[in-house]
Amino acid sequence: MSEQSVPIRVMLAKIGLDGHDRGVKVVARTLRDAGMEVIYTGLHRSPEQVVEAATQEDVDVLGVSLLSGAHMPIFTKIFEILDGMDDRPRFAIVAGGVMPDEDELELQKMGVAAVLGQDTTPEKIVETIKECAPEMAS
Repeated sequence: MSEQSVPIRVMLAKIGLDGHDRGVKVVARTLRDAGMEVIYTGLHRSPEQVVEAATQEDVDVLGVSLLSGAHMPIFTKIFEILDGMDDRPRFAIVAGGVMPDEDELELQKMGVAAVLGQDTTPEKIVETIKECAPEMAS
């Protein structure tokens, strides 16, 4: 990233009743250390709150961290909200946390740009976010 380029803006979110956020805080630090702007929504957010916040913050990537096993209905709801918007935002959506491998293809069919499991290295997380971020205007 050149000194004059705009940093990638990433929002990290915990949706639903999942109360574990140590991992998402580690990811936030990793992305900040890589020069990205990171916003963390905190625990127990609704899909509506997260989509609204990501839209207001004009993020490039929305990363949703889930350990609860509720990833399929949560991502379904996120895409229903986005599909219902007149002026749909351009951010990419990345799933992270604990999800069965067999759900990855279905999540990608929904529109999830990437699925990062719990064992993903920090370097791979940074690389994936850079690949998923839409091109930014200069």
